[in-house]
Amino acid sequence: MKYSQAKQGRIFVIRLEDGDIIHQEIEKFAREKSIKAGALIILGGADPGSKLVVGPEHGRKEPIVPMEHILDNVNEITGTGTIFPDEKGKPILHMHIACGRETSTITGCVRRGVKAWHVLEVILFELIDTTAVRVLDPVTGFELLRP
Repeated sequence: MKYSQAKQGRIFVIRLEDGDIIHQEIEKFAREKSIKAGALIILGGADPGSKLVVGPEHGRKEPIVPMEHILDNVNEITGTGTIFPDEKGKPILHMHIACGRETSTITGCVRRGVKAWHVLEVILFELIDTTAVRVLDPVTGFELLRP
């Protein structure tokens, strides 16, 4: 385990607009408001055609091949995530959401492009006094959090 401490900064209440792509809008907002790090919760709806990363194809087998799921209809969503800068200082969102419709639910990462359907609310809790950064791991190809 690795860890560091942070303090809570500002809190933002955000409504994404119909058709917004979650990770693009949140990362843009973070740049505009000079948010270095944060924790987020999200709820609302996702449009059909939204793309989720739903796991590696073969568990621990290398190379790691991500699987993608495309939503075929509007889904209710709820999720949580973090935002930390990469090694160049660019804010990078890592957010997982659960998507449900009727009796079916799927969970995945928003990185491939999840589009807002009318109602999408985000609460962003800024973290300050942190040195945490996302660093590219050559083995996995992931930008892993270095607290």
